[in-house]
Amino acid sequence: MKQKWMRSTGRKILAAAVGLTAALLTGCSASAQTQGGKTELKKLVIAEPVHLSGYLPLYVAQHEGYFKDQGLDVKVIQATGGTHVTAVVSGDAWGVIGGVDSIALGNKNNSDPITAVCNCVNRANVYLFAKTGMGPKSGGEADLKEFLKGKTIVAGRHGGSPNLLTRYLLLNLGLDPEKDVHLIENADASTVVAMLQNGNGDVGNGAEPQICEGISKGIWGEPFYKFTDLGDFSYSVISVKKSTIDKDSETVQKFVSAMKKALKAVQDDHEMAKKVLKQEFPTLSEDEIKASLDRAYADHLWSPDGVISEKAVTTDMDMLLKTGIYSGSYSFQTLVDMQFVNK
Repeated sequence: MKQKWMRSTGRKILAAAVGLTAALLTGCSASAQTQGGKTELKKLVIAEPVHLSGYLPLYVAQHEGYFKDQGLDVKVIQATGGTHVTAVVSGDAWGVIGGVDSIALGNKNNSDPITAVCNCVNRANVYLFAKTGMGPKSGGEADLKEFLKGKTIVAGRHGGSPNLLTRYLLLNLGLDPEKDVHLIENADASTVVAMLQNGNGDVGNGAEPQICEGISKGIWGEPFYKFTDLGDFSYSVISVKKSTIDKDSETVQKFVSAMKKALKAVQDDHEMAKKVLKQEFPTLSEDEIKASLDRAYADHLWSPDGVISEKAVTTDMDMLLKTGIYSGSYSFQTLVDMQFVNK
């Protein structure tokens, strides 16, 4: 069932997006070449599950030329419905940004496992918010349980990290996700704004910029629960095939070096971060841009150095195991390779 979820119609969904970048993909395995004295950049594709401000370091490396300095031309495509992982498995993308939990699911019966090589978002970047006028009496477990019981929750696609985190919380509160609440499992996380606005739910989960958008439209207030409080969590890491590491470690090193520079820049230069965020999300107001960044910095969203710790993976995988979508053992050494970050 889990493999069916990962494959299902994912490649059909992704085909349109990949078709638009056909010329780009033909260069994914070619090294940077020199023609007529001019260096051609090596073209790579990264698949993202949804467009989020949490991926800002990746966008910074693009806009500020950090990838270009390494001889890389990196494009990011959206692949919803879990196809961000299958895009790498199929070879339609060079790498993926997503949770270690997602690659663990994708590696089931996979002879060429996907391996995380650099951290990006080191917190569980998911928040719960309720329609205006609703909310728990307090953040205590008893009040949370009382409030959530019987509610309709727009939880995101089944198997996705936001959905799993929501289920994880419900289980920890002593609630049955299948009986005590009604979960709406929308494939595209960005639709949570429209769904709650149209009355298709009482509670939603999400991240920025959807949080600010919902607040600006008066659909909900500030989140009443944030999963960032779980601490170190391998929520959004850069991962590639093991065969890519073995056959083209030079390119992996260049990519990771650019990401490390971007992670540091996001921490050190808030004005630059604001500029790039505006470029990626041009419809956001200045106040929404500021609020999104303020939330990210306050919740220590981004890894400062690209390191993925065993604690971050353990917390992530504990969620996966407790929700029952993954069974059996796992190996940190198989899921994570820190050689490029350490170098």
